[in-house]
Amino acid sequence: MGFARSTSLRKRGVCEEGMDIGSGSVTEKNMDRSPILFRVDSNAESGYAGIYQALTFALAVQRRRRLSYFLGQIEPFSLLSQIARAGNEYLKAENPFGTPEDAEETIAEARRIGAANVVLCAHDLSEDYLRELTNQGLDVTVFDTQANICFSNRLVINPLLGKTIRDYQYETGTQLLIGAKYALIRPMFRRQRPMRAVEPTGAKRAVLALGEDDFFGESLPRTMQLLNNPHLEKITVLVRSHHNQINDLRELMDQNKGRLEILTEPSELANRLPKTHVAITSGDSLSLEMACVGVPQIILAADGVCLANGQCLDNEGAATVLGMWSEVSENQLNDQISYVLDDVIERIGMSRCAKNLIDGKGADRLVNGLEIMLHTTLEPQYRRLAA
Repeated sequence: MGFARSTSLRKRGVCEEGMDIGSGSVTEKNMDRSPILFRVDSNAESGYAGIYQALTFALAVQRRRRLSYFLGQIEPFSLLSQIARAGNEYLKAENPFGTPEDAEETIAEARRIGAANVVLCAHDLSEDYLRELTNQGLDVTVFDTQANICFSNRLVINPLLGKTIRDYQYETGTQLLIGAKYALIRPMFRRQRPMRAVEPTGAKRAVLALGEDDFFGESLPRTMQLLNNPHLEKITVLVRSHHNQINDLRELMDQNKGRLEILTEPSELANRLPKTHVAITSGDSLSLEMACVGVPQIILAADGVCLANGQCLDNEGAATVLGMWSEVSENQLNDQISYVLDDVIERIGMSRCAKNLIDGKGADRLVNGLEIMLHTTLEPQYRRLAA
């Protein structure tokens, strides 16, 4: 089966970031607590960032008393336990994301559970796949950071910085939520924000957190480089339990007891942030969570999207971008770390700028936008244009 095609009216955005949600009349049709269906794959091939974005958003959706279903091919098993532990339901997908067969399966599952909205979290989304879902009458929300297709659905969310509304193509009736105030911040980080009201004292601590994926295996060599920096007395490294270097990192921790610790859960890391002097990140969503707490950052970008996100933090004075990870030498990294550690005024300034930029309320704003969309119907003229 192939995707059905239809003509569409394309529109270039020319308004400011953070468009107002809803331009129609409120109806009684959707005034219920129907569940939300998340379509997301998470494994070594597709990456893990999408599943953590979905879990964060699902947690915010729960506060509106909506159940969340996760449809996808998700590995390893530890991720499934996180889905269940948060009170969500898991449905195993039989087909890879983006195929015509997957579109049929997603539509069937959405109708079976009576989903009010289908949330797509994937980097390889195609226009044909998206149009197939919307043509079947589904309300679709897309998490997108690339802006490389024309969007035919009603709601698009970009949880990172680096893209403006002018970078997107979308059809009439589509709303976009982008910008710093829509950054997805997990509650565990938001709770640490008031704890870091003053500059930390004590041993100089650095946090190395290169994201949920780290496909290039930078965590181990960068940890060894940090150990060579005499200015650092405490080093905390965050990697997931399924990271392919986890055993080597734990051996390194045994060799440097008292100075190096390896953490596998963000909840453990959050407790260290009020005492952290500098963080080395990759420019992903974890960088925005560090900014919410007010931790000065040095960014080694993992890809172009992360570089653009980090550059926005740099422009606001919240971080320093050294470039792509492959271009940054050990001397460059340690020189920048030493500079930040030696300059208290620089750290205080970066912390204040970061907190002013990311307030940690993005998830609540996104859920408000979703609920307004679900309770709003398009005016007749918009329905005709989008047909």
